[in-house]
Amino acid sequence: MEGVIVVTHPLVQHKLTLLRDKNRSTKSFRELCKEIGVLLCYEVTRDLPLTNVEIETPLIRMSTPRIAGKKLVFAPILRAGMTFVEGMLDLVPAARVAHIGLYRDPDTFVAIEYFFKAPSDLAERLVIVVAPVLATGNTATAAIDRVKERGAKDIRFVCLIAVQQGVERVRGVHPQKPVFASADAMQRYRCVPDPTWPQLSRPSARKRTRWRT
Repeated sequence: MEGVIVVTHPLVQHKLTLLRDKNRSTKSFRELCKEIGVLLCYEVTRDLPLTNVEIETPLIRMSTPRIAGKKLVFAPILRAGMTFVEGMLDLVPAARVAHIGLYRDPDTFVAIEYFFKAPSDLAERLVIVVAPVLATGNTATAAIDRVKERGAKDIRFVCLIAVQQGVERVRGVHPQKPVFASADAMQRYRCVPDPTWPQLSRPSARKRTRWRT
């Protein structure tokens, strides 16, 4: 689908396989989420603009590239996106962090906001909205709506697992906002929840989820 980037890096595929193992410990599960966050961050930031700056090296003065513009913003959907953002911050420690508190009503699946805090100048920054699962797309759409209301223009959505329904929902409402997902998440697997979609903020919940090819 146009606007959807599935990350096919071998390390992402490998770590995603380890993550799916039902015998994975909680500690290892969280560590893998953080490591995948680093790899996804590398992919979503691969086209950041650069500008040349003059620096003084131990040998000579030289012109060399540096990321242009203001620091980017990671915007995790609480609490689930925080583990991935920890990994992303290891790669981009100077990035700002916004916090989007949303939960999905269990009966209507409507996203309900309970907390929001972000830098005041989102319009001047790249905003990367982060969540582990793109299921119905309602929460992701609400999160993107919220940062747009605060002025954000350059927005990207990153998740670990995406399904077709959620992708179509986000792309239908926000067709100009790219979606990044882990390798093979949409092509080979579908998530069969029991009884609801897993929330990776609670590793114990993953034990109620079955993966089918």
